[in-house]
Amino acid sequence: MDDEWLARLRHFHDQAFPDHQQTFQTLVSEGQHPTTLFIGCSDSRLVPYLLTGTGPGELFLVRNVGAFVPPWDGACGGPLAGYHGTAAAIEFAVLSLAVRRIIVCGHSHCGGIRALYTGVPPEARNLHQWLDLGRAA
Repeated sequence: MDDEWLARLRHFHDQAFPDHQQTFQTLVSEGQHPTTLFIGCSDSRLVPYLLTGTGPGELFLVRNVGAFVPPWDGACGGPLAGYHGTAAAIEFAVLSLAVRRIIVCGHSHCGGIRALYTGVPPEARNLHQWLDLGRAA
């Protein structure tokens, strides 16, 4: 790990963590109880905690390219093949954490949506398949 990232981790440990230590300890001892599932794009400019004014333990996060939610294919008894991660997170949030709301957050200037229109390198097979989810829209 390079020095910049180590410095950032040390800063968190020394400066930010002490202010939130009790919150983290409570989340460990009592478990997480988020009320909201936030599905957002992986884009580095999208910062869910800043957008929503929330803190540790308040959001259950799912992030992926384009903030896509794969369709359910009841005939197969589950989500379409290859898209289990997002579906599993949704099931966990709803069935295990009993979230009360689900937010799907799109954003402007999304690189994933741009790639849907402009294409991706041929070797990006997983990304190409993932972007197929948005082609009908």
